[in-house]
Parts: sequence; structure tokens; C-alpha cells
Amino acid sequence: MNIQYKFIRYEDLSARQQESYNYQMASAVLANYGFTTIRLSDDWQGADFIAQHIDGKTFLKIQLKGRASFDKKYSGRDIYICFCEKDNWYLYPHDEVLELLLKSSNIGESDFWKKKGYWNFPYLTKKLKLLLAPYKLQGTKQE
Repeated sequence: MNIQYKFIRYEDLSARQQESYNYQMASAVLANYGFTTIRLSDDWQGADFIAQHIDGKTFLKIQLKGRASFDKKYSGRDIYICFCEKDNWYLYPHDEVLELLLKSSNIGESDFWKKKGYWNFPYLTKKLKLLLAPYKLQGTKQE
């Protein structure tokens, strides 16, 4: 069989295909840090997938997002948020970063947060990039 390989355009994928694509890409990046992943067919305790570390002790419940996001429904559930922005992947503990964000911004005082209970950023501001810097993942293979 002769297969013609060509890159796909992310924008041409359906929402479900984009989610599958993002899961595969996130899994590849996490492999650099010693994690294997298990995709969940249904959100389990708020997670889209589980990442298991080679240490045999560390398991992360991860919610895959298209951007930096915070939601009251994830609070107290030990959820990590994973997203990509401009070829940069981030994986952050939801509750810890939310606490820092609420202390350093007025988001918690907004009517939207109070009524809807979630907040996301269409792009990373300078302030948010600094806040998320410790959670930025290197995507290339280590030699």
C-alpha cells in the first residue's frame, strides 16, 4: 500500500477531531516528562485524561482546554489544566493558579465570575504568561 502523507490543517478539523488531535499532541509532550496517558471516554471527576508518571506514584487528572481556563466546578477536585498557545504547552494545577490569579487580579470581583463561575483567556497576557511560566512545557525531544 502506498500512503501519501501530508500535514493536516488544524482549522479544517471538526471540534471533536481537534480535541483528539490536542490529546495526542499533549500526550507526546508529556512523554518527554515521563508520563503516559490514558484518555477517558467521559469526563471522570472533571478529567479528560489521566497522566501516569514513570515513578509509579504520580497520577494527574487533566482537563484539556483550548486556552487558559478557570472554572469553579474544578475547584477542590485536584484537576490540572492543559492547553496549547502558539506551539507552547502548559500544564498547571487549577486550584493553585486560580488562587494566585484571584489575588493578583479583579476577576473574582467581576459579575461574570460571580454569576457564571468560569473565566478563560483568548490569549495570554504578559501578566498571565509570567504566572504560568513555571508550568510551561518543553515540547521537543531531549537528547
